[in-house]
Amino acid sequence: MAPRQGFTLYSNTGSGGFAVEAALVKAGAPFELVTVDYGKDEQLSAAYARINPMRQVPALVLPDGTLMTESAAMILHIANMFPDKGLAPPPGTPAHAKFLRWMLFVVVNLYEPDLRYFYPERYTANPAAAGAVKAAGATQMARGFAVIEPALDPWLAGEQLSIADVYLAMLSTWSPEPLTSPKFKTLRDAVASDPTYGPVWARHGFSAASLGAGG
Repeated sequence: MAPRQGFTLYSNTGSGGFAVEAALVKAGAPFELVTVDYGKDEQLSAAYARINPMRQVPALVLPDGTLMTESAAMILHIANMFPDKGLAPPPGTPAHAKFLRWMLFVVVNLYEPDLRYFYPERYTANPAAAGAVKAAGATQMARGFAVIEPALDPWLAGEQLSIADVYLAMLSTWSPEPLTSPKFKTLRDAVASDPTYGPVWARHGFSAASLGAGG
């Protein structure tokens, strides 16, 4: 079998695949973008289940054929593969420790409750409980944003915008309540105006003040 020439990213517009695509673009890595059409429920198909059994996007196939799911894991791996591209601070430094801390914080305390808010039916077999699940997701997201906001000084890992900031900017557009604080607005403006990240941000339909569809 001939070696692959690059990455293959399974994604859709406005999804968590944005941050992975942004990382690949920042790295200058060749990749093929495959759109998984949620309008046609392609994520629920048997063919896509063979790629990601959770039937979620994104999914990433590495140049050697290795399959990855979980957007944060993909981002961390891409940052490690391309250490000179400015995706993350150098490993072993205090800045890198902050980078890892906040990347995982975002996944646990923002991304997961975002899914509970936008897709409560995934978390309960009782339709009557969906409202409570949704409310709990919104409460946890608000708490997470309140905790992480002071860490933007100016960015999560110091003086240089990292892919962790891009990840947080994406999640901030999914907040049930608009995040109007100056720090979050500055963050979104920085990503939107960045010469590398900005075009990907715009293509996915994000804006400095927008609320996304989550997921």
